[in-house]
Amino acid sequence: MRFSFSKVCNSQHLFLKVLATLSLGATAVSISAAAQEPELEAGIHFFPGNLVVSRSVYDDNANNVKVGALLPPNCANTVGPCAAATNNGKYPFVFNNVIPDPSFGVTAKIFLDQLTPSGFVLDSLEVPNSSLRNIRTESDQVVTSFSSKSEIALNLSTDGKFLTFMGYVAPIDTIDASNSNTPGAIDPTNPVGINFYRAVATVSRNGKFTFTETNAYSGNNGRAAILNNSNGENFFYTAGNAGNGSNPQPSGVVLGAGAQFIEPSTAHESFQTPVVPTPLASFSVTQLGDKADKIGKDDNFRGLTIFNNVVYFTKGSGSNGVDTVYFVDTTGTACPKGVGVPAVGAPLPISPLPVNLSTLQTTGLSSNMCILAGFPTALAKSANPVAAPFGIWFANADTLYVADEGDGFASDTTLYTHAAAQTAAGIQKWIFNASTQTWNLAYTLQTGLELGVPYTVNRYPTGNNSATNLPWAPATDGIRNITGAVDRYGKATIYGITSTISGGGDQGADPNRLIAITDTLSNTDPTKAAKEKFTVVHKAEFAEVLRGVSFAPGSK
Repeated sequence: MRFSFSKVCNSQHLFLKVLATLSLGATAVSISAAAQEPELEAGIHFFPGNLVVSRSVYDDNANNVKVGALLPPNCANTVGPCAAATNNGKYPFVFNNVIPDPSFGVTAKIFLDQLTPSGFVLDSLEVPNSSLRNIRTESDQVVTSFSSKSEIALNLSTDGKFLTFMGYVAPIDTIDASNSNTPGAIDPTNPVGINFYRAVATVSRNGKFTFTETNAYSGNNGRAAILNNSNGENFFYTAGNAGNGSNPQPSGVVLGAGAQFIEPSTAHESFQTPVVPTPLASFSVTQLGDKADKIGKDDNFRGLTIFNNVVYFTKGSGSNGVDTVYFVDTTGTACPKGVGVPAVGAPLPISPLPVNLSTLQTTGLSSNMCILAGFPTALAKSANPVAAPFGIWFANADTLYVADEGDGFASDTTLYTHAAAQTAAGIQKWIFNASTQTWNLAYTLQTGLELGVPYTVNRYPTGNNSATNLPWAPATDGIRNITGAVDRYGKATIYGITSTISGGGDQGADPNRLIAITDTLSNTDPTKAAKEKFTVVHKAEFAEVLRGVSFAPGSK
């Protein structure tokens, strides 16, 4: 059951405060004294020390898709090909349409759920969307593609006062928005014949939203954003991917891929005029001595964080580039061969990457990113074992936790046993060696994660999906976005959103889970770590998925 406390009196605010305090006492989370005593001021929605989870809800409407309708939208007016829809809009069968239409997706509402660290849901804040237009924020709206598993990550701004995430400026129930072009970066070889801006959303502690439209991520999706609003700065760093057409990609698509630098807008969306995308950073495998990939495809980023004035990214999907952990080198000296560690005292980037348009299509963007020393450097197309890094969280300068979502294998009846046998999936603990200036993998936390163990979801189909001949029941395959906190006893509690595998047409549409584990920060012994166990904090229900997790604004 979900409770709404968005319009409460002071006594109810006090009740929330007590709940949060009790919950924090039952966990290993440590927060500042200021966060332990939140002000009971009018209009406050998010309370320090609580968790915020982004959740998407599909409306389960058969009329969303007509069987036999041509997919993708307007494909007859694009390069095609067209395919007939095999299923109507009923959940989860609707996502079997990804089999004839690889671009298939349906936009859905976003909710920001506020939970105590023990998992008690305090309230849910609906992000403005097409059903709320002219009610809350005039014309402003943002939605997500329900089955797009890498979307709506949550991050705190550098001052800790705002949450940020990304979505689409599109109506609810729009088909294939996640692979549409953006209006200012049209790719004529994209089979999806519709155009929508992407947008960065910010939400304050009192639940007020602002949105900034962008032409970045044309043909694909924006995944994460962080607002740098410290020291007089005011701009977003974002992560995502671009392109859904053939090679070579248009300049606007190349410019709008990967890591972006976006200036916030204070205008309503209807008055915004997004310009050409401005990249923040780029990486090329030629820095490692490898042969060049498709231009723009090495920059397929997912995870994003800032620690000690350094911006970090992860790449964990696609056949190009290297699936690993990266950082932006603002000094130009940290890694002359593409691998290194951030220079001591290096500042955060405060301007976009310089671009030479005359050479963009031949040599791509200049490179100002590095692979973090010690992390994989093998090309994704040949890497063994397969790496799928997603969320990243620094417990301190020498301890980095990296979520690995698993390899997503669901091609035959061994899908569950395959998931259970993975050694990299889960949360990896990396320790920095100051003598060698490299990061080393201490162990991977998996106990209690139940990799490959199918679970039931109320009202979800049972048996096999006739479209794939594989079981409907989802099972955990790994972990995506994460956050955490360290207590005064040296215990790190990490929260994560699970990934899934199943026989569903699109595993991104499976109801997944919020999990937590407590790790002894000083430990490097895998045998001791194996005794630490994941617990389920919260579960997505029928026609729901969980995506991002963060502490509430004001928790820093």
